[in-house]
Amino acid sequence: MALKVGRCLLQHQLDVRNMTQTELALRLDITPQQISKYVRNRQRMSIEVAANVAKVLGCDIEHLYEWIEVGKHE
Repeated sequence: MALKVGRCLLQHQLDVRNMTQTELALRLDITPQQISKYVRNRQRMSIEVAANVAKVLGCDIEHLYEWIEVGKHE
């Protein structure tokens, strides 16, 4: 089975934790505009950024994006 990255679920993760994009940006030492780009699917997070976001939010990295199955290999 192969997977591809779907839409970003970062805003949902923030909402669940009652955290704003700005608060997350401050904790990560990046701009709120950059967080907005991720949330609006204008840019994907690097693996490093995603790992840091997951750590700050206390979630698994795979919960930051929707994952779409694209094929099966047996």
